Amino acid sequence: MGKKEEQLAELLGTLGDFTSKENWDKFFTIRGTDDAFEWYAEWSELRNPLLSHLPPQPQILVPGCGSSRLSEHLYDAGFNSITNIDFSKVAISDCLRRNVRHRPDMRWRVMDMTAMQFEDEAFDVVVDKGGLDALMEPELGPKLGTQYLSEVRRVLKSGGKFICLTLAESHVLALLFSKFRFGWKMGIHAIPQKPSSKPSLLAFMVVAEKQVSSVLQEITSSFNDSSLALKGSQACGLLEAVEKENQIRRDYSTGSDVLYSLEELQLGARGDLTKLCPGHRFQLTLGGDSRFSYRAVVLDAQESSGPFAYHCGVFIVPKTRAHEWLFSSEEGQWMVVESSKAARLVMVLLDASHVSASMDDIQKDLSPLVKQLAPGKDDNGAQIPFMMASDGIKQRNIVHQVTSTITGPVIVEDVIYENVDGDISRILPSRDLTFRRLVFQRSEGLVQSEALLSEEGSNNKVGETERKKTNSSSKSKRRGIQRRSGETSHQLKVYHGYLASSYHTGILSGLMLISSYLESMASNQKSVKAVVIGLGAGLLPMFLNRCMPLMHTEVVELDPVVRKLAKEYFNFVEDDRLQVHIADGIQFVRNVANSAAADEISAVQEKEGAHCNTEPPSSNGSCLESHVEGKVPSKVDIVIIDVDSADSSSGMTCPAADFVQETFLQTVKDALSEKGLFIINLVSRSQAIKDSVISRMKVAFSHLFCLQLEEDVNEVIFGLCSASCIKEDSFPEAALQLEKLLKLEHPEISQSIINTTKKLRQLK
Repeated sequence: MGKKEEQLAELLGTLGDFTSKENWDKFFTIRGTDDAFEWYAEWSELRNPLLSHLPPQPQILVPGCGSSRLSEHLYDAGFNSITNIDFSKVAISDCLRRNVRHRPDMRWRVMDMTAMQFEDEAFDVVVDKGGLDALMEPELGPKLGTQYLSEVRRVLKSGGKFICLTLAESHVLALLFSKFRFGWKMGIHAIPQKPSSKPSLLAFMVVAEKQVSSVLQEITSSFNDSSLALKGSQACGLLEAVEKENQIRRDYSTGSDVLYSLEELQLGARGDLTKLCPGHRFQLTLGGDSRFSYRAVVLDAQESSGPFAYHCGVFIVPKTRAHEWLFSSEEGQWMVVESSKAARLVMVLLDASHVSASMDDIQKDLSPLVKQLAPGKDDNGAQIPFMMASDGIKQRNIVHQVTSTITGPVIVEDVIYENVDGDISRILPSRDLTFRRLVFQRSEGLVQSEALLSEEGSNNKVGETERKKTNSSSKSKRRGIQRRSGETSHQLKVYHGYLASSYHTGILSGLMLISSYLESMASNQKSVKAVVIGLGAGLLPMFLNRCMPLMHTEVVELDPVVRKLAKEYFNFVEDDRLQVHIADGIQFVRNVANSAAADEISAVQEKEGAHCNTEPPSSNGSCLESHVEGKVPSKVDIVIIDVDSADSSSGMTCPAADFVQETFLQTVKDALSEKGLFIINLVSRSQAIKDSVISRMKVAFSHLFCLQLEEDVNEVIFGLCSASCIKEDSFPEAALQLEKLLKLEHPEISQSIINTTKKLRQLK
């Protein structure tokens, strides 16, 4: 090896940064004018595959040309309109001297390929031989490669082709595939190699053709697994990358809620962003170069929603409310669009990454991003208003935190809301009201239970409430700005005389369906037996215990930590009419059903004169003795399922999927008395899941009723065992019967329950 070759080898080894102009100037100076340097493949290998993709008489651009003779070979093959650019003045000067006489129409310019000085759509073909690879040094990141490919997209005409000769490394392909995903037809071809005893890297030719349509097309290839099987990890990596990208494209083509990037949208993934498309909705991520990343939904309002006050508006949803039906469901989002009076609404859903940022910081960060989503090229000066859904909390104080091995992290907190329900504000109008909440963190935003704290609570006046829903009160009882501060007076205790949860009011209103039976039992001084699966803070059982003296209630709770919290922080108390069993709810109901069946057999045997050693159910102590202790009730009158689901994959927040299986529903039916009532709190944003649950319940129960709470994901379903069914025209009379049975000290609260009975409807 001569001295010059040694210098070149040494320089190539120390180039390090292939994006350095100074390094390349030095390299080309040492190499000399007439000594061309080729990346990857010689002309003899490239000629046929390359020429087959060139149209007649194209305007060709060769960026990062260096000292390669590729342009000269193309010129000699009949393609005379070629422009070559490189940021190395040495390389351009050498090539110009070499070609000025023999190829006079060839153009050479010193230019940075990441910031080209050409007009839009100036070329039919861009031929890149190793240029993108040089810009994509892993330690430098994708910034220069992104800038370069954006320029390639810009300077190519419609129908033009980007022909990229590359080693097809994974990080290069990832960028290449994403930038030419929408509105491009892409194919990959292996460049044939000369037979050699030495192993070498394969060179590939990626061809991306600019299309008029933004329809996604899968990447095609001129090779298969077997043809590249002997080429090692390089070929395997390429095949995996192509299949992965094609799967992404298939998902995009079939998915209804694909999460796009802003760049993909600007590239035409959903058509022309500058034009409104009434009724269209899509999701995207915003960010990248900005301080934060955001998940957003863009909705173009229906024309019937006009007239519009704004051409474009931004609606920010804080983390504490992002899970609510109004903001997480498509139906709810369209309701927000109508109220916003914006022709296009960009709904931004904040998450945990934004907690430490002020709203001013978020708005400043979002402003340049949302401007790129605004419709109309002539509306750049128009104001884009920022709106926000407040979380309704004026003051918050964490009282206790604990982690259960069953339930996970649990928080007890006291909050003061900006606004409260009108009924309770009339009853206690003198000051801000404090609510104590039990929060299960395993389900985002799940306020498991909520109770009103008051001085009256210290007098042991019972009746309060629990809210197992995704914090989306249908009456907008509380909306405000969150501040973690403030303390709750130690004199305040849970007031068990108010239902803070609209869905608990719904459960109570459903007792109207068996009010005649309840009144009959009360008249005969008999107990009504109820089983509640799921304790929470114990608020619903405490309300039943205090306000319906005829009720004997057994609560089944799986987690002893939850029972401890209910007693220590929510003033839950057991007595002779209210007990808690730490047990599996499904097994408990199954034991009730089995015991009832055994009692029926025993009764038949006794009637026939048979003798058995079965003891009659005990009448001492609890009305329903724990199956753990050996005794279970023969039949119960009411079963209430009010448990959340730890498995979000079921599509239900409440209940767990096992509680709505046909086998369990039939077990519930077997455990209920002839006039029995089954109540289940169903929380799902999927109408298909709700329909499936109702369909299964119809198999077990003669008659079904439902209560859908306004603007809420909660739906309370009631199943009647009786073959005869209460008629809707009897509802007013039945509601009056229920009102008489409720022992409430405030008529406003009683009236709220009775008013809710009017919303019950029968499911046919």
